[in-house]
Amino acid sequence: MEEKDIERNEIEKKKKPITIMGISIWRLMAYFIIYSMAGFVIETLFGLVTKGVIESRKSFLYGPFCAIYGVGAVIMIPSLQKFKKNNYTLFIGGMLIGSLVEYLISLIGEFIFHIKWWDYSDMPFNINGRICIAFSFFWGILAIYLMSHFNPLVDRLINKMKEKISPKILKIGVILVIIFIFIDFLITSFALKMFFTRVVTEYNIELLEQNEYILECTELYKNEDIKNFTLKYFSDEKMLKTFPNIKVTGKDENVIWICDVLKDIQPYYVRVFTPKYFTVSYTHLRAHETAAN
Repeated sequence: MEEKDIERNEIEKKKKPITIMGISIWRLMAYFIIYSMAGFVIETLFGLVTKGVIESRKSFLYGPFCAIYGVGAVIMIPSLQKFKKNNYTLFIGGMLIGSLVEYLISLIGEFIFHIKWWDYSDMPFNINGRICIAFSFFWGILAIYLMSHFNPLVDRLINKMKEKISPKILKIGVILVIIFIFIDFLITSFALKMFFTRVVTEYNIELLEQNEYILECTELYKNEDIKNFTLKYFSDEKMLKTFPNIKVTGKDENVIWICDVLKDIQPYYVRVFTPKYFTVSYTHLRAHETAAN
């Protein structure tokens, strides 16, 4: 009997899913997909409100995903479990964890792709332009809403899907989407590196750091087959329309908008209205639109 009990316990242990702070890896993958898609919608609406345009705000070339929201959710939801005592602790935890996530993603973007997805240098109390106090407060407020209201709704949605669809099929579906996102990420990484190298070399942009990475990509881009392939499938127009807000840091530490370099390309899909309150962003957009037209 004792041997059978030991075998039964071992089988049960094997069946138990791997968890992080009590949340299964499978559920965290589902969180990443759902929040990345929600982030794409939020960012699109934010661009519409602040700039008056409907433009691409996604992280990858093909899927409708804004990865910072997915990564933020996967890190914040387990990490905030210890801060769920009250709204005050949730706010502080959200500020700290959200700002850390935002800083790290910005840092990774600059080190891997050598581009800037956002820049808070002109905002008060910023750190290296990657995070600022205003958005840190936003992360704190978001943490309260996330843990108290939104994530319980997401959990109910996932549970309902498990009831209507076979849990096994649902898990396979989640894994397939994650694989698609990973492939999309790899393709996007390659495309951005080639696009970045093409713009820097053809327009003689002097960057703050000319390192081995840039030299290696430049040598790779000299290959005619690779060059023709990237020009065909990852043209300047496709890349700029997908990532209209990417920037690089110039030699004099000035921020260079790629859309200002490629002035003949109109990166914005649809202008809906002219914003009255966000004059800084609109002035920059209007100057580029005039140059493009």
